[in-house]
Amino acid sequence: MTVSSDLAAPQLASPELLRSVFRRHAAGVAVITAQDPHTGPVGFTATSLTSVAAEPPLISFGVGTGSSSWPVIAEAEYVGVHILGEDQHELAATFARSGADRFAAPTSWHTGPQGVPVLDGVLAWLVGRVVARVPAGDHRIVLAEAVVGDPTGPGRPLLYHQGSFTALRD
Repeated sequence: MTVSSDLAAPQLASPELLRSVFRRHAAGVAVITAQDPHTGPVGFTATSLTSVAAEPPLISFGVGTGSSSWPVIAEAEYVGVHILGEDQHELAATFARSGADRFAAPTSWHTGPQGVPVLDGVLAWLVGRVVARVPAGDHRIVLAEAVVGDPTGPGRPLLYHQGSFTALRD
């Protein structure tokens, strides 16, 4: 086996290495929402959304325990999962921004099934019943069983790659 001399030396694992490697991984962009019965809706942008199983229909996503949405997600029985379209950069940025009033105009949304905030104009959405919250470092992996949704929004997905939102290219 030969090693190319133009390759950089391997780095020891660190948070910076993990971030650098995953900046090269293009990921779909989703917004996760939930309803707090006392303070209203919460939500955040996620690139960790995964289809886990078809029977039963399970999805997962990661959420930081330090995020402003975590206290609500930690107690929520149901969550909304929204797949964003390539023209929804601003919506993704709004839900990623700390301290933003995420549900104020121009965000368009309505109360959906199980009282979950559902964003309007997305490619697809699901409402899921939370079945587990698994500790994973400074995050929790949330598993939810899909109970209702709509996959019929027009367009193509928004992606996150190299630290910015982008679109598929033909």
